Amino acid sequence: MKKLRIPRHRVNMASPFRFRSGKAMLARCLTLVTGALIGCDAPASSPAKPARQQTEAARTRQTPPAQSRDLAVIPMPRKLLAKAGGFSLTARTRVAIQGYGDPEVARVARHLAQLLNTATGFALEPRAAKAEHRDSKGTILLGLDPALEAEEGYRLTVGSTRIDLRAKRARGLFYGIQTLRQLAPVQIDSPEPLPELAWTIPAVEIEDAPRFRYRGMHLDVGRHLFPVEFIKRYIDTMARYKLNMFHWHLTEDQGWRIEIKKYPRLTEVGAWRKQTIAGHNNDVPRKFDGQRYGGFYTQEQVRDIVAYAAARFVTVMPEIELPGHSKAALAAYPELGCTKGPFEVATIWGVHEDIYCPKEKTFRFLEDVLSEVLELFPSRYIHIGGDEAPKARWKSSKLAQAVIRREGLKDEHELQSYFIRRIEKFLNSKGRRLVGWDEILEGGLAPDATVMSWPGVAGGIAAAKQGHDVIMSPTSHAYFDYYQAKDKTKEPIAIGGYLPLEKVYRFEPVPPALSSAEAERVIGGQANLWTEYIKTPSKAEYMAYPRMLALSEVVWSPKAGRDWDGFAKRVDAELRRFDLLGIDYARHVLAVKQEPELTADGRFRVALRAVRQAPIHYTLDGSQPDARSPRYEGPITLAGNATLTAVAIEAGRLLSLPRAASYSVHLATGKPVRYGRPFSPKYPAARELALTDGRRGSAVARDGLWQGFVDEDLDATLDLGQEQPIQRIEVGVLRHVRDSIVLPERVEFRVSKDGRHFSPLPEASPGQAEQRNETPLPMRFGADANGQAARYVQVVAHNHGKLPDWHRRAGKRAWLFVDEIVVR
Repeated sequence: MKKLRIPRHRVNMASPFRFRSGKAMLARCLTLVTGALIGCDAPASSPAKPARQQTEAARTRQTPPAQSRDLAVIPMPRKLLAKAGGFSLTARTRVAIQGYGDPEVARVARHLAQLLNTATGFALEPRAAKAEHRDSKGTILLGLDPALEAEEGYRLTVGSTRIDLRAKRARGLFYGIQTLRQLAPVQIDSPEPLPELAWTIPAVEIEDAPRFRYRGMHLDVGRHLFPVEFIKRYIDTMARYKLNMFHWHLTEDQGWRIEIKKYPRLTEVGAWRKQTIAGHNNDVPRKFDGQRYGGFYTQEQVRDIVAYAAARFVTVMPEIELPGHSKAALAAYPELGCTKGPFEVATIWGVHEDIYCPKEKTFRFLEDVLSEVLELFPSRYIHIGGDEAPKARWKSSKLAQAVIRREGLKDEHELQSYFIRRIEKFLNSKGRRLVGWDEILEGGLAPDATVMSWPGVAGGIAAAKQGHDVIMSPTSHAYFDYYQAKDKTKEPIAIGGYLPLEKVYRFEPVPPALSSAEAERVIGGQANLWTEYIKTPSKAEYMAYPRMLALSEVVWSPKAGRDWDGFAKRVDAELRRFDLLGIDYARHVLAVKQEPELTADGRFRVALRAVRQAPIHYTLDGSQPDARSPRYEGPITLAGNATLTAVAIEAGRLLSLPRAASYSVHLATGKPVRYGRPFSPKYPAARELALTDGRRGSAVARDGLWQGFVDEDLDATLDLGQEQPIQRIEVGVLRHVRDSIVLPERVEFRVSKDGRHFSPLPEASPGQAEQRNETPLPMRFGADANGQAARYVQVVAHNHGKLPDWHRRAGKRAWLFVDEIVVR
């Protein structure tokens, strides 16, 4: 029997700003997170179906008071009241359990005791509660309270003499313990005893329950494989932040990752590819590493992970992709395809034409595979993919066309629906429910299917309106394989896109287009970690954290209580916890923010702000600041051109990459702009003064400073307020060929005294070499006015309209990106 094999890979990490101490490394080795403390217990049984979440009014009725938001609890509880004083944890503290005879309650109590003992060095041991424990000092009292309404809720009271934690179910007690853990000093997660520390937990009253019953995180192991130890660590972190569904993506074009005993070639052949893309899938030409890659999880390992997750109240939902993303399976069993092949396990990313053929042999194969999967996974939900299934092979297949005629289907889209319905009927016969991506809507949705909406929210809206349950997981807010910084050159390679922590925090799973009744169909949300460009556990953590924390608050906490500034401060406290645990994470939230204000006298006043209270150092000449650079003491006034770069430094280390912004003061700064053509509303610079705000765009298309025009020219007229001599006019444009942002064909400049009659200045145009160069670069085009007197300035930059013949997307719409118009 083959065991999990994981090849070594080089780590492509452009950013060096992730540090790990010796203690943190020890923590990594011990994998001491939530669950490692209770791994010896028997797995919990599959949880019963939770009740449907409360109405929107009930979900949002409690907003945490402002004075309570400094308590670093993530996700923020529904109701949290901070009180004076706190509970002192000592070696004499009792852990008393009401309902100790309940195995799950006893297991949760042992988890709490072990958590406390590891960091404090105490020897606390949970005991069955006695009558005197209710009023005795120094007691942590846990117990079930059937009177509580929410299945996953809890009530936590911390006083100066006692801690009282109650829940309707054991899982509620577990979630209450995670909150108690965050209220304790962050050193509670230390991998070694710290007996000299004063262990005080602040006094609070908390009533808490989740907003949604489905709170998910996804992990793709088809593209790249991860060790069992990492998957457990991933589940540990999910559980700490009260996420309860682990979506395990097990099969792909690039690899089949689960042992199926009836079909051994799935892992003998389908689990291995001959090589892997080196660099990005969009590179021309593509490059490969030339190294065979693969491996899989044995059924024994799968059972271990499922039990491990269940002990932490996390359900593992497997995904077996069909009918598309199936090249690895076809490589093992080519008779399941619509052609004779040959097929091979894919070595490039993307969507592939070869998919399962709708023959009876295919359905027998899939039912056999799913039968073994169902024995391993007690999850009520089984994910079957259903996305990105090209129909070309079905269109040319005599067999597929015969099925269409036999079943009275309209087309290949209805054939996909037929395919999905057959699988759903099988799963329903086994007491399970099918989950699939939006594409299962094609040709009509299977009767009891749950839709996981990913390209946006439109599929989820359609499914909810048809009466189907929906899990929202849109690329815009929930794809953690996207870049976390605007400047991609300073980030490890990713698939594309831009998803910062703050945008994840703005994720709203219930679209306003749904009625209150339809909104009840949204059972929760999920974030996805696709791993085309994630080869190692270290990078997986970097991409997942702290974005997972934002997701947890979105799907657990009341919508009305959301507060970005408060959340960012609480994240900072959790990052210190991650340091103790040796967890890698992205540090963007710790970057210094610049808050510029244009004063009445035409200067910039820039305030610097950081989440963590650490010294900020800055430079004004574009150089990289360090501890020797000027220290920020208050707002900085800029009277001329400057590039302000700032970073927070703590204990001699940079907390994040430095952030820079360029400021320009000139005759047009702050002056009004009249547009003859509309700019696109898709980009952050879609505002009237974007071209005269004194800020210049960088090589990053999404830096918030570029104004975008698609199929339109820039036609801007500036009013300088008074007639005055002009020496030169310039406009900034961006060249980003790969993103279809090309330089203008030519730029016209004109000046006028009255705003009606304009005099032309010399035109400017880029050369062919400048146009075709694929290196992203901000450029400036201008014209000399040689002292002409004028009040009005007009700039017209001519868009290509369609991408030129030399472009790889020739004929598609061309984008023109423009920034500051400078007048001197």
